[in-house]
Amino acid sequence: MNELKLLREWDADAPPLTDAARARARFRLHQAMGEPAAAMTIGRRPLLRVAVGAMAAATVATTVVVAQNTGTSPRTQPVSAATVLRGAAAEARSLEKPIAPRDDQFIYTKEIIKETPVGGGRTKTYVDESWSSVDGSKKSYLSELGHADWVPPFRPGESIWPPNRWSELKQLPTDPVKLPIALRGLLRKPDPNRPLRADEWPLVQFGLSNLLRKAVLPKGLRPAAFEALATVPGIKLLPGRTDADGRPGLGIQYVGPPDTPWADGAQVLVFDAKTYRYLGMRDQRRAGGTTYEQWSTVAANAVVDRVMQRP
Repeated sequence: MNELKLLREWDADAPPLTDAARARARFRLHQAMGEPAAAMTIGRRPLLRVAVGAMAAATVATTVVVAQNTGTSPRTQPVSAATVLRGAAAEARSLEKPIAPRDDQFIYTKEIIKETPVGGGRTKTYVDESWSSVDGSKKSYLSELGHADWVPPFRPGESIWPPNRWSELKQLPTDPVKLPIALRGLLRKPDPNRPLRADEWPLVQFGLSNLLRKAVLPKGLRPAAFEALATVPGIKLLPGRTDADGRPGLGIQYVGPPDTPWADGAQVLVFDAKTYRYLGMRDQRRAGGTTYEQWSTVAANAVVDRVMQRP
């Protein structure tokens, strides 16, 4: 397809797009591909190529040995990527509280992002505060790497991934078996009765990982996302990782087919080495000919009544 050829030649060094610009670009892409009209943009990293190749059906079962303090002497126990993700689901389930924001309210998030040039250099810290309209009917105020701007309300048929509208998040299944099937339909409406194909797992993994970046989710959705991610073929455990403050952690990495731009292994979810609590994400970003190692974590979130109101 000519559209895919153009997207492969997209300049990754170009300045990041605003959310409004992404939505318009996504809308034009969907029109060009002849899909149902549904404008969509994908989080901080736009979904630039939609063609995916076949991938191995077996999960990469990387296992590490961790020490557990039993009170007498340490003992070892094997830990896999699935163990960490299921532990993260249990931790999230024990901590989450049900919320029911009104349509006229806003979701407030405060995200801390630290970037360091690959090869060495000064670390720069961004504090991004954003206010997203709960139902998408009001202007939102969003910040990305220190650049903040007003984003107009959604037009009919427009959407974003992960969804900003609370009603769309509520429609996602909290069953970890059904959730991957629903995310298979990021670009098209899925057939709930058809099993996932091998070439659909990269998009499912992408959808799950970016869904977990949302600071506020309906009750049960975050644990379901962790448990669903544990079933994705190709995930592996990376021992010896740290969070932005140097605390020990375990990483979860996914490397997809070569033609899958968001599955190059640069994105690593980091979890506390003891409790498996999700700490944040390590990633890479390229701009102006420089590649940056990036760490991001959500520092605060809340439901508020107006833009610029903080909890």
